[in-house]
Amino acid sequence: MTKLLLSIHVLASILVVGPIAVAASMFPRYARQTAGEDGHSVGATVLLHRICSGYAIVGVAVPVFGIATGAQLGVLTDAWLLTSIVLTTLAAAILALAILPGQERMIESAEAAAADGTGTGDGADTKRAAARLAGLTGVFNLLWAVVVVLMIVRPGSTTGA
Repeated sequence: MTKLLLSIHVLASILVVGPIAVAASMFPRYARQTAGEDGHSVGATVLLHRICSGYAIVGVAVPVFGIATGAQLGVLTDAWLLTSIVLTTLAAAILALAILPGQERMIESAEAAAADGTGTGDGADTKRAAARLAGLTGVFNLLWAVVVVLMIVRPGSTTGA
């Protein structure tokens, strides 16, 4: 049972967190392009946001199967796992409370500007918001990288890894 839970946890991590990390990383680039353009980049940003938000919902499976695996292995109180849980919670909070709402605001702004035909002006606000999102996404991705390292190294583990 442990091998099955661990397999599902690892597969979910790769197939869910990976697309979020890539789509969220690409979003600021396309959002910057919306400044003064017709709408092609707006379509790309909408798609990237849908990927991020859709996979975020499915992403709940990653910690669920991770905690189930940890319980099965009897390591729920190990410092490396508790640290991973805290970092995962922080990454999820950054995604849900900052990245996804920031993407929504940028899309709404670009769509409103395209609808009224005014464009987005000089795009300074768009570029600032895109830079902020890029930074937040970088922190999100860095948190996941640290979690992956903790999952592999498992400080204090007796497996020799």
